[in-house]
Amino acid sequence: MTDQSVSQGSLASARVALLAPVARRAEAVVLPIAALLAGFLVFSLFLLIQGKSPTDFFYLVYRAGFGTAFSWQNTLSRTAPLLFAALCVALPARLGLVVIGGEGAIVLGGVATGALGAAMLGSSGIVALPLMALAGAVVGAAWIGAVGAMRYFRGVNETIASLLMAYIAISIMNHLVEGPLRDPSNPNKPSTLSLTDELRIGDIPGWDVHWGLAAGLICCVLTWVLIERTTWGFAARITGGNIRAAQVQGLPVGWLILGFTALGGAFAGLAGFFEVTAVHGSANSSLAAGFGYTGILIAFLARHNALAIIPVAILLAGFEASSGLIQRRMDLPDATMLVLQGFVFIAILLSDTFYGRFKAFAPERWSTSP
Repeated sequence: MTDQSVSQGSLASARVALLAPVARRAEAVVLPIAALLAGFLVFSLFLLIQGKSPTDFFYLVYRAGFGTAFSWQNTLSRTAPLLFAALCVALPARLGLVVIGGEGAIVLGGVATGALGAAMLGSSGIVALPLMALAGAVVGAAWIGAVGAMRYFRGVNETIASLLMAYIAISIMNHLVEGPLRDPSNPNKPSTLSLTDELRIGDIPGWDVHWGLAAGLICCVLTWVLIERTTWGFAARITGGNIRAAQVQGLPVGWLILGFTALGGAFAGLAGFFEVTAVHGSANSSLAAGFGYTGILIAFLARHNALAIIPVAILLAGFEASSGLIQRRMDLPDATMLVLQGFVFIAILLSDTFYGRFKAFAPERWSTSP
């Protein structure tokens, strides 16, 4: 082998060493974006079949969701619950669990907030609001934590269990706000007693966006730190990769499952807290707005990365914020956005089959020979 061949081989090895980390990370970005675009393409065909213009649709989405300062405020207000709902999915997913019942934790967290707020109407907000937030988080943690417990102790499928429990939670909410907790002075819409201004969450100064957005952003950052920079997060990633290997290594798999599902439920419960204290002013049927189901799409599109959840949640919130304008301008039903989300979600699930198949993203398959 000549010196020139050795030199070329060294340069090739150096390039591989330099580009390998970038290639591995690029796959987790490129494939979700490609899936998103594929979902948009199929949805465009769906619009064309109905005689509607995809160009007009996406322009109106941009205009209503991101085109003006008012649009951004509307979008960011809808982002807050989506951040919490996505974390409820993403945290258990790091353990290999598919929990899709965050809607139930949001609803019950909101009911717990409204019930405690009604009982503390004469109290100071400094005392009552932390207790109300704690009540929403605890109820949400108990609800989703129960899914984790059934999965670990009895082997019950967490996907089916969480979905069925979401329907149970919505039924419990309807029973409570139409019965024991109903405000008798509001005959038109069943709800708990309206909260006083003292027990409401205000807006961020200079923004027409409530403090739930800031709390959601902080929770996303803290979750990323937990997963990527702590021993608990490392143990969770090991468990998600191979649960039997984790058990052999002596990792506390049971505690991890219970802890991460409960923490995800707590985040969903906080979404209910902010919806009651910052948006609705009471617990009512509007809590079941579908945030938990949109959170599933956000978490999968973000590959369960807590930081990636932030831009994806903003994007999906912008789509939801534009639904009213889409209805008025294009004469499309409100369910159109759900159709779009469905196409995107299917595309994301299909994209999972392409991971590891492209040589460009697999440095171990690159040839370092000259």
